[in-house]
Amino acid sequence: MRVSVDKSSVKGEVFAPPSKSYTHRAITLAALSRESIVRHPLISADTLATVRASAMFGASIEKKEDRFIIHGINGKPNIPDDVIDAANSGTTLRFMAAVAALTDGITVLTGDASLRTRPNGPLLEVLNKLGVKACSTRGNEKAPLIVKGGLEGQEVSIDGSISSQFISALLITCPLAESSTILSIKGKLKSRPYIDVTLEMLELAGVKIHTEDSNGTRFIIPGKQKYDLKDYTVPGDFSSASYLLAAAALTDGSEVTVKNLFPSEQGDKVIIETLRQMGADITWDKEAGNVTVRGGRQLKAITFDAGAIPDLVPTVAVLAATAEGTSRIENAEHVRYKETDRLHALATELPKLGVNLEEDRDSLTITGGKLQGASVHGWHDHRIVMSLTLAGLMAGNTTIGTTESVSISYPDFFKDMRSLGAKIKDISAE
Repeated sequence: MRVSVDKSSVKGEVFAPPSKSYTHRAITLAALSRESIVRHPLISADTLATVRASAMFGASIEKKEDRFIIHGINGKPNIPDDVIDAANSGTTLRFMAAVAALTDGITVLTGDASLRTRPNGPLLEVLNKLGVKACSTRGNEKAPLIVKGGLEGQEVSIDGSISSQFISALLITCPLAESSTILSIKGKLKSRPYIDVTLEMLELAGVKIHTEDSNGTRFIIPGKQKYDLKDYTVPGDFSSASYLLAAAALTDGSEVTVKNLFPSEQGDKVIIETLRQMGADITWDKEAGNVTVRGGRQLKAITFDAGAIPDLVPTVAVLAATAEGTSRIENAEHVRYKETDRLHALATELPKLGVNLEEDRDSLTITGGKLQGASVHGWHDHRIVMSLTLAGLMAGNTTIGTTESVSISYPDFFKDMRSLGAKIKDISAE
């Protein structure tokens, strides 16, 4: 799918889509419980991969209007009768590989071509130390993965520098082991807020995990626990909302209010403070859950640490592209291990639009200026596509390829942008 984007301002109100991170976790924990309702889940390609995988472990999941009715497996997953296909969802692959460790048989997990390039070494290493037999079929720590159950609690450590998903996966499954687990994180922990989201959800599901040190990098996980997530409503997603908020900040004459954005453990809520630091006119009514941005101000360059919040890098890169001065996005090497190498994708596509950008191993340096229209590639990556759409609103006369990938996290992205007045046209047939 290809779209064209012309210069536009955006005005109006729109609801933030439900959080992908919370939806993944709610479905997984509900599947491990007995009876649950998950309200207002995000229905996207990624979250549906988690629904399908949970069903293969024995959960019954029924979609009714704006909720899932889930009859769970009470912590005892079945052996899947087929290969689990996580599609493009890294969260699904990592969470379900850990769930497979709870079975008394063998599970095979794979995904699409992109997912089969993403590393899983730290998770496989720890699972093997916990009495599980886990390996890559190709011996390269990448999917397809084979997991033979047998999870046993004990003291282990895991590298936290690649993905927090490995840690969240273990935090979800280790409470169901027969004995207690002590999990220590070694190396520089990336994406800490996603672990906090997991801990928040575990507490809501009745599971107790103790943090032993002040840095929150050593977890005491008692075994023989039970999940009981009864009724949960998924909050709005700050990652997806970042594109709506940035669109208003970037374009003159714009004013957008994004609803259903309440305080939570989501790290990507920092987009509000980031826009404020860059000089945007932004207000957040936390009680009402409304964030309003008014365009027309010249944005200013910033230094942005991506260590805890990698998903905001594409949004911030486009904000920096027209900001006054030179911005630096740093501590970002782990952004290379997403659906695509996002640092390289941005460094390849944004210069086509006239952006002055330098790429280093773990950083991007971007000097703001005037954008020009061009034909760019979306790299089959939802966040790259959505960020390039923002650039197109300023540059005009821009075409973007592989735009169907927005279905991964924000299927209604183009619909919502058009409702706000963005000039976006589907040109796939042209």
